[in-house]
Amino acid sequence: MDPSPLPPLARLDALQRDPYPVYERARRADGLTYVEELDAWLVARDADVREVLRRPDEFSSANALRPDVMPSPAALAVLGGGSARGAVVLSADGARHQELRAPIVRALSPARVAAVRPYAVERATALVDAFAEDGEAELMAAYARRLPGEVIGRIVGIDPADVPTVVQGGHRAEQLLFRPLPEDEQIAAAQDIVAMRHILDAAVRARRAAPRDDLCSELVAGLVPGTDDLDAEDLTPAQSAECVAHVQNLLLAGHLTTTALIGTTLLHLLCHPDQWDLLCAEPERIPDAVEEAARYDTALQGFRRVTTRPVSLAGTELPAGAPVFVAFGAAGRDGARHGRPDVFDITRAPARHLAFGHGVHGCPGSQLARDQVRLTLELFTRRLPSLRLAGDRPVTMRPTMIHRSPETLHLVW
Repeated sequence: MDPSPLPPLARLDALQRDPYPVYERARRADGLTYVEELDAWLVARDADVREVLRRPDEFSSANALRPDVMPSPAALAVLGGGSARGAVVLSADGARHQELRAPIVRALSPARVAAVRPYAVERATALVDAFAEDGEAELMAAYARRLPGEVIGRIVGIDPADVPTVVQGGHRAEQLLFRPLPEDEQIAAAQDIVAMRHILDAAVRARRAAPRDDLCSELVAGLVPGTDDLDAEDLTPAQSAECVAHVQNLLLAGHLTTTALIGTTLLHLLCHPDQWDLLCAEPERIPDAVEEAARYDTALQGFRRVTTRPVSLAGTELPAGAPVFVAFGAAGRDGARHGRPDVFDITRAPARHLAFGHGVHGCPGSQLARDQVRLTLELFTRRLPSLRLAGDRPVTMRPTMIHRSPETLHLVW
């Protein structure tokens, strides 16, 4: 891309806060575009993204969770006290990926999602009750960062009293690995992550000894052999660490992404007041509004891949070991797939987008995420139809490609 006088992290920050101009240039270019800020070849066209996702044997997920920054030695030393190493579903390939994915798919079945909906309705209603009479609220803190954590915590089987610590640990993990922080803040973030991991380790051991009807039990049973002879103490450190890593990964994916999608969905609806008013008048459009928000500005902008052998993609020859960034967010604005791609329009005819991935790495929690955003819109259009953005509080997007959302979203009604 064009050279810039800004230092590398500042350039990455600017790209992450608004990647769409870079996406547009990459879609217009012949072949693939190497983006220095991402240290990767950018796959920006819908057809090319689908091609990569159809070829997981050539485009490995091994680097999917590669951090943007390396924590300091002091922070890494703290993390050593609550290590949760091991392959997780997002970074596994082939048979191992299917093995790790199977219990998650079972645990997030349509029946499970339907069963948790009354709880989600109860918690969403209580959260709105807490600020409905105030006439204003900061959505991310008061609602969007709370509901998804409580819902996925319920499915996983986390004690409600421990959910805030787990949610905090998830946010801090993202900060530590993807944002430059002063060392004292890195250490504090690492301590929060370790506190989360201790809770998850206790949950894993409890389910090993006495399985329940929850996702944590499904993961332990699927990952640890010999569950007919139940004994929490016979878990090896490696087995325990692997189970904790999986539960942690699932919790983070289950609440951080949905938190972000709630934020971006309300943001874009309220940036287009005519669309919000239409939704209030015709709530049957809510499912289409969720899909349009996901297409237009998806929370998960993309994932990294690495080539396993020399490959050709979009006319570009890539050697083995080439880093690739597969941009779901760019595919959502591809005019070859979506008419008027840069227009937010909840009345557009539905077309399949890639906001939740595709193929073997399609998001198994997509129905759960959609359900929570639909529930949110049902609740807010009914109870707060006069909702508007606070005009004196500008919106800044978080600098991230994996949980894109407003830093804060101040609303009035």
